[in-house]
Amino acid sequence: MKAIETSLEINEQLYSRQLYVLGTEAMRRLRRSSMLVSGMKGLGVEIAKNLVLAGVGRLTLHDPSPTCWMDLASQFFLAEEDIGQNRAKASLPHLAQLNSSVCLDAHDGPLAEIELQAFQVVVLTDSTLEEQLQVGSLCHKLGVHFVVASTRGLVGQLFCDFGKEFTIYEPSEAEPLGNSIGHISQGSPGILTVLEENGHCFQDGDRAVFSGIEGMTELNDGDPRPVRVLDKRTLEIGDTAAFSPYLRSGTITKVKKPQTRSYEALSSSLHRPRIMAASSWETERARCLHQAFQALHKFQAQTGRLPRPWDLGDANELVVLARGLEPLQGDHGEKGNEALDEALVKEFAMTCTGDLSPVSSVIGGIAAQEMLKAASGKFTPLDQWLYFDALECLPEDGQSPLGPEGCAHRDCRYDGQIAVFGADFQKKLGEQNYFLVGAGAIGCELLKTFAMVGLGAGPGGGITVTDMDTVELSNLSRQFLFRSQDLNKHKAKAAALAVKDMNPALRVTAHTNELGPDTEHVYGEDFFSSLDGVACALDTFEARQYVSERCIHSLKPMLESGTQGIQGEAAIFVPFLTQPYSMPPEDAIETAYPICTLRYFPSTIEHTLQWALNEFEGLFRLPAETINRYLQEPDFLKRMEGPQALNCLRTASTSFLHPPQCWRDCVAWAQSHWQHCFHDSISHLLQVYPPDKVDEEGVPFWSGARRCPQPLDFDLSSDAHLDYILAAANLYAKTHRLAGSQDRDGLRGMLQASPALASVFAGDRQLEEASAERDPAHLQALLSALERWPGTSLEPQLFEKDEDGHFHMDFVVAASNLRAKNYGIPLADRRKSKKIAGRIIPAIASTTAVVAGLMGLELYKAVMGHRRLSSYRHSSLHLDGPHLARWAPSAASVQQYRDMKWTAWDRLTVTAPAPGQPEMTLKDLLSYLQEKHHLPVTRLLLDSHLLYSRRCPKAQQNLQLRVTELVRQETHKELKEGQKELVFRISCEDEDLDTTFPPLHYRLR
Repeated sequence: MKAIETSLEINEQLYSRQLYVLGTEAMRRLRRSSMLVSGMKGLGVEIAKNLVLAGVGRLTLHDPSPTCWMDLASQFFLAEEDIGQNRAKASLPHLAQLNSSVCLDAHDGPLAEIELQAFQVVVLTDSTLEEQLQVGSLCHKLGVHFVVASTRGLVGQLFCDFGKEFTIYEPSEAEPLGNSIGHISQGSPGILTVLEENGHCFQDGDRAVFSGIEGMTELNDGDPRPVRVLDKRTLEIGDTAAFSPYLRSGTITKVKKPQTRSYEALSSSLHRPRIMAASSWETERARCLHQAFQALHKFQAQTGRLPRPWDLGDANELVVLARGLEPLQGDHGEKGNEALDEALVKEFAMTCTGDLSPVSSVIGGIAAQEMLKAASGKFTPLDQWLYFDALECLPEDGQSPLGPEGCAHRDCRYDGQIAVFGADFQKKLGEQNYFLVGAGAIGCELLKTFAMVGLGAGPGGGITVTDMDTVELSNLSRQFLFRSQDLNKHKAKAAALAVKDMNPALRVTAHTNELGPDTEHVYGEDFFSSLDGVACALDTFEARQYVSERCIHSLKPMLESGTQGIQGEAAIFVPFLTQPYSMPPEDAIETAYPICTLRYFPSTIEHTLQWALNEFEGLFRLPAETINRYLQEPDFLKRMEGPQALNCLRTASTSFLHPPQCWRDCVAWAQSHWQHCFHDSISHLLQVYPPDKVDEEGVPFWSGARRCPQPLDFDLSSDAHLDYILAAANLYAKTHRLAGSQDRDGLRGMLQASPALASVFAGDRQLEEASAERDPAHLQALLSALERWPGTSLEPQLFEKDEDGHFHMDFVVAASNLRAKNYGIPLADRRKSKKIAGRIIPAIASTTAVVAGLMGLELYKAVMGHRRLSSYRHSSLHLDGPHLARWAPSAASVQQYRDMKWTAWDRLTVTAPAPGQPEMTLKDLLSYLQEKHHLPVTRLLLDSHLLYSRRCPKAQQNLQLRVTELVRQETHKELKEGQKELVFRISCEDEDLDTTFPPLHYRLR
């Protein structure tokens, strides 16, 4: 195999989300790595796809075999025209399109020692036991990290051997722990006191680094120092006697300790497997599957084939072979005595010929992450075996049994799936109509899964996908349906076109709408009634909650998932069976910071970043929007109450009191604002709360979380100060439709030649501050100033975290760090600032692949119509370890009122009147509910409108109104054209406070 040059450069915009997961050093190790994936069936291409997206340096695809029909069930980069062609060579051009920075080549020869020593990591995915032992032995000898990954039907296997001494540089995903420094003494040893009242995070023997210290700067960015704990707030940190006196601020950060792990070769581990499992029951099941895989290798060696699908004779033969195996040894070499679960082995045998896309996604995602761990040293790897099975997907008792005839090969692209579930189920999959909400990372993976399983690819079936977003550069490292030519195109449309190439029979319709109340005319009752299910691939809790409510209303199953870094979750919600989706409680969701904290008492970089974002909005968006609205509606401010109008005018006054005419004016404004924010306002705060202020009990005011600030003096030689002026002046110029400048030297010269610029707009600021008195005269003064506006519209700046060159992040980073400097808060670099300010969710392709695979398995059950709660699974994934927990979902909770019981999926229904019959009156409706359901209704609501209350005197007057007349009268709205029903909420007498009655569906036609 030829040597290939690899560029070590990291494209930070492309890998921005992944860098938040791996970090720069781990990413650099990946860029230097060389890997081999052997076997390019569905599992192999899944692993290769994840590695290419992650940006490994070099990847070789190995496979000596030609494409066959069975491959097409899960190999998404092979097509019918590739049948007979080498799998690796046919896959290579498709994988190369995913990431041009990865060097790719194909190899179809044997894997001898000379070939293997060129790689850092090798994975075998479609191999015999003899091949695994041979390659594994060579890799162990050569120091090459070795992985075996295999999928057989609904079961997957993974093995890792990373050598005798493998170093894990960063065992966990968590940020390094640290504390804010309150004081450091000069001495031997120096004593450090932390600010946090609840104490530090250190133990004796920990090592620490220091940053952001003022005064004792010798500690900053130095080598790690050992610490010794004195008490919960103080530490010994070594000799500081010769250092400068400590002044203030700084952070002490715990250094993560590298770990070393030893791995056994496959030949040794085969009979004494260390298996990762969450419970003793799972361990026993995994050890049984370990024996089943060994028996399968023997079966293949003896017969030259896999067991025939659902062939009882072949399955019994595999059980006999499993019985004849030597018992597995325990951790200390003792013989195990667990009984073989023959029913499990038989299920495995009857389905192991199958090849399923969701299982390939699960095992392929985990295997790819293990290979990334091997190359990067980031996260704790598998020790050493992992088994996964989803045999609960098979038909439940009472459903039609499967047999050899229905599962035989048909020389079609679904043969690998038919071998497990049969041809009838394949037809049912094709007839499904599903709605996919979101075409981002998970959405792309789900579309691939839908294409491979044939969901909606038959007569009467179809998939609708909607996403209002467009493709950005950062999407290309994890949303694998998109290519560079798709940048700025709508995600839904680009993804739909790409997935059609994977399965031309797929019927997919792309929309670019946001799903919400504003689009219910598109996604209304008729649309949801036509669906068989909904898959939710959204990234906000609120959006997921809305989808859930629509699914409850239309009684449709909902697949739901989410990822964050190497963590993920997948779930299914089935009508009348499981508890519906619900948002996390409010205290688990990030809340806003108090205004006083942001304005006067910030203590963390999160506070200063939010302050900087507020500055951005208040300087470059809101004033422009106010002035533009004034130009369209000159009297809109007069319609507001005085305080509201005054606040609006004060915000806008930064633009209309003295609008800039040129670049120099913008620079003058920026420097004036710098002086106000980072010097004058801080000086004023210290006049109100002096540094030595104490409360009535003698406790210093500036203590605990309150950091005493210091004003900054503008310094032309400071890059941080110049960064702020450059960004602020350019944004101000852009808002006023003026030409900006990126000439730093020219800007420095302009500021040097005009030292008096800082006070140019002092009078304007005095007017602005005086207006805070809320005197009507000041409101009128600002209105008069606005009326002199020349009439040209402004250009509001909408904050965009990913748009480099527009000065958005430049301003936020500069403003935040200057504010942090005021308060002695450790600064944040651009990447960290961007993550916090942009609320970026870290992401990596391997996690997404696993989560989408888990959703695909639940899809099988929903389409098959499983009715046992124990058949379904909710899943939680953490690829550090890795850890995958799966459990049966909670049953739908039951509420009760007197003798009536219901769940969130139930509803009360009033049928539409027969043709020619009059509609119910309110009195008829109340009587119907009393007589039919024994519900003495006291209140009737439609959305937020109270239509009836027994206590209201007006209630008696409305009893004779037709229900639709009552709705029009109380809501002042007409019914929508074609509306089929009204959905009311009711309350009844003597109900409990936490009772939520089923919705009342009042049919109109």
